[in-house]
Amino acid sequence: MAKHALSHLDRDNRPTMVDVGGKEISLREALAEARVKLPRPVAAALRRSGHRTHKGPVFDTAIIAGVMAAKRTHELIPFCHPLGLEHCSIKIDQRTNGEIHVRCRVAIHHRTGVEMEALTGASVAALTIYDMCKALSHDIEIGGIRLLEKAGGKRAYTRRARRPAGRS
Repeated sequence: MAKHALSHLDRDNRPTMVDVGGKEISLREALAEARVKLPRPVAAALRRSGHRTHKGPVFDTAIIAGVMAAKRTHELIPFCHPLGLEHCSIKIDQRTNGEIHVRCRVAIHHRTGVEMEALTGASVAALTIYDMCKALSHDIEIGGIRLLEKAGGKRAYTRRARRPAGRS
């Protein structure tokens, strides 16, 4: 594994925002995911209700919250550059095992990537699902927050599929 310098440290090892002024403008895209694990009775109740709780439409509200969060990532993560995102979409898929997959795709033509915006969007959408369903159970789990792909900039990235345990 190649050794990379930490980009948010200056020569004196002090935190700093990365200077992107000399980088080329290019299309930057990222896709991130978060997973929400609902207890089976909660998943069934949510499905029966058309994904609504007394707080309103769960998935629609999560989509709005995720997009809003992605657009404001620079206000949450100290060294993120403020970006005028050109695209942000949230897709939510409830699986039969009680798990909900939240994916956030972000794109912009800029000098810096949008991984943090995609991760923030997916995370806040997942948190919104928790908030809207917590009256049904506090045994809801959020996890699996991860970058799935990024394109543009110096390095493209695609997460490799995991192999099942016990296989080589």
